Amino acid sequence: MNQGKLVFSQIMDHVPMTTFRRCVAKHRGDHKIKDFSCFDQFLAMSFAQLTCRESLRDIEVDLRIKAKRLYHLGFRCQTISRNTLSNANAIRSWQIYADFEQNLIGIARHL
Repeated sequence: MNQGKLVFSQIMDHVPMTTFRRCVAKHRGDHKIKDFSCFDQFLAMSFAQLTCRESLRDIEVDLRIKAKRLYHLGFRCQTISRNTLSNANAIRSWQIYADFEQNLIGIARHL
């Protein structure tokens, strides 16, 4: 049995959290948010991208199958429903992730 970290969490360990938090704070992304943070949304969408999920239903089903491992994948929420993910995608500013991407491109240029 594997005693190490899951591959997805190993990949997400390379995300510069200070840069991400700065982008979230700039756009007030976690303002009045109780459970499903911007980082949880980022993880869910990254997971969907890396596992080739095509719809919110696919994402929800796959994450529900892995419900006992969500914490080990990096999520801080207990479950992720389609409605929660849909509302987060509709309400939260897309500029958070656009700024984060621009910062990552800037970091990559300096390497």
